[in-house]
Amino acid sequence: MRFFENANIDFLGKRKFAYIFSSVFVLLGIVALIVGPKLSVDFTGGVSLELDMSAPSPNMPPLKIDQIREVLSRNGATDVEIQTIRGTDQQVFFLFRSKIGGTDSSEIIKMMKEAFPEYTDKSRLIRLQEEVGPRVGDKLKGDAFLAVLLSAIGMIIYIWWRFEFSYGIAAIIALIHDVLVTIGLFFITGREISLTIIAALLTIVGYSINDTIVIFDRIRENVKTSRKESFPDIINRSINETLSRTAITSLTTLLVVLTLFFFGGSVIRDFAFAFMIGIVFGTYSSIFLAGSFLFQFSKKGKQAKRSK
Repeated sequence: MRFFENANIDFLGKRKFAYIFSSVFVLLGIVALIVGPKLSVDFTGGVSLELDMSAPSPNMPPLKIDQIREVLSRNGATDVEIQTIRGTDQQVFFLFRSKIGGTDSSEIIKMMKEAFPEYTDKSRLIRLQEEVGPRVGDKLKGDAFLAVLLSAIGMIIYIWWRFEFSYGIAAIIALIHDVLVTIGLFFITGREISLTIIAALLTIVGYSINDTIVIFDRIRENVKTSRKESFPDIINRSINETLSRTAITSLTTLLVVLTLFFFGGSVIRDFAFAFMIGIVFGTYSSIFLAGSFLFQFSKKGKQAKRSK
C-alpha cells in the first residue's frame, strides 16, 4: 500500500508557516517550564496510596469517585488527588495522591474506613502504598533531566558520525520542539508530569528521530546521485519520496495508541496521551521542520541561499 505515490509538495516553501505554527506550541512549552508544570509525587515527594474499595456483594452499588471526593472535602483533605485506576461493575480501585506535608496515608485510610465501613472491611484493602521524600523527589527530577539530556547528546553524536554535524543539529532542534510541545499540552490540559511521562518523552524522542533519520538518509543518497539538482529541491524530493512510508508508519502506530488511550484505563492514559502527541507532532516535525532546519544550518543550504 502506498499513499502520496506521486507527491510533489514544496515543504521548504512552506517552512515559514511551519515556523509560525510551531512557535505557538514551543512558546507554550517554554511558559510551562517557567511557570512550572504540574509534577507528580514522583518529583515533589509525598504519598501514593491505592485502595481496593470494591463492592462487597453484587447487591451493593459500586462507589463513585464523587462520593470519595465528598468525604475528603468534608474532612479538610483538599490536598488529596484521587482517581479511579481500574474498575468493573463490582471491582473498583482508587488511587490517592498527596504531596509532601499534606494528608498522609493513615489519615486517608481512617477517613475511608469511617465513611465506607462495608467497602473497606477486607484483608487486602491496601494494594499499593508508596512514600517519596523531598530529597528522593529532587534526585528523580535531576535524573529525569539527565536522561533526556544524555539521550539528546547521544543522538547528536550518532547523527554527526553517520551524516554531518549540521544533520545532528537539525534533528535535535526538531526533537526539542517535540518535547516542548508535549510539555506545553500537558500544562494546558492540567496533566501531571511523572516518571511514566518521562519514559513517554524518551519514547517520543526515539520514535521521532527514527522518522527523521529515514528522511536524512534519503537526502544523503539523493545528494550523491543528483549533483545538478539544487539542495532545496533534493530536500523536497527526499521528503516526498519517504512520505508514504512516514504516513503509514505513523498512522498504524497512532491507531494502537488511540486504542490504549480510550480503552487502556486511566493507569496508562497519560502515557498514551503523551505518545499520541509525540506521534502527531513528531511526524509533523520530521516532515516540515527537520529538512528546513537542515537547509538553514548545512553548508549546502547556505550556499544555495547565497546563490539566489
